[in-house]
Amino acid sequence: MFDPTDLYRLGEDLPELTDPVLLYHFEGFVDAGGAGRLALAHLLSELEHRVVATFDVDRLLDYRSRRPIMIFDTDRWVEAETPELSVHLIRDAAGTPFLIMNGPEPDREWELFVRAVGSLAERFGVAKLVTAHGIPMAVPHTRPLGVTAHATRPELIEGQGRGMFGRVQVPGSVAALIELRLGAEGRDALGYAVHVPHYLAQADYPQAALTALEAVSRSTGLIFPTDTLREAAVKTNAEIEEQIRASVELSTAISGLEQQYDAFVAGSERENLIADPARMPTGDELAAQFERFLAEQRDESEG
Repeated sequence: MFDPTDLYRLGEDLPELTDPVLLYHFEGFVDAGGAGRLALAHLLSELEHRVVATFDVDRLLDYRSRRPIMIFDTDRWVEAETPELSVHLIRDAAGTPFLIMNGPEPDREWELFVRAVGSLAERFGVAKLVTAHGIPMAVPHTRPLGVTAHATRPELIEGQGRGMFGRVQVPGSVAALIELRLGAEGRDALGYAVHVPHYLAQADYPQAALTALEAVSRSTGLIFPTDTLREAAVKTNAEIEEQIRASVELSTAISGLEQQYDAFVAGSERENLIADPARMPTGDELAAQFERFLAEQRDESEG
């Protein structure tokens, strides 16, 4: 039996923590609008933190499927990107310590990796593991973003969004496997899937990250700074509205999504809102136009 502690290296001067939350997200699985990625990146940029554990990415990643960037300058190699999968110690706006685990999703040794996460949870006395990501849905950006909650115990998400999908079969992820396996061992773990408009799934959508952090805050009591994220959300929504006003086609498509969404909320539409481009009003065209528009906005800001 392989030792899961061989997969990571602990930092120095480790603190003794009291029932911290471990918030985690891995890049590589579905994350519409960058909801989970943007949420954790925002916290790491806004709050002081330090690395307390680092995973051995050479064992966990397939470099040929996700080749790291290297820099060639004139006649020599001068730089190579080093992927990192780490656990950070961080404090919220009120000074409460918690942990963030982020980086690329492992390509191999999933079961051993999950056991390694369980070992770290035991070492740091983690009380609750929480994850969040975005999923594309047939919803308009003009309505509040929904959230589907899931957990190892129903009590962890009582009163929150549940039951929209029933029993479904989906591709697996390490994040989901952590919840499944560690939950079977008696650990509390939960997650949030933010419903992101399908036409914005490939863009960075700050509102989705903000919705994710609000859901995590409600379930954990952690207090997050969100002003800059809120400002980014307002700016992005304004850019989207500008694009819609300039296109009759977009306005018509959004109106159709609003009617479908309102009917669903009212209970007159019994089907779910999982995005299916074949059923959406000009869904592919809608997404393509938004992607082109947002790409142009990024190019202008970088120019």
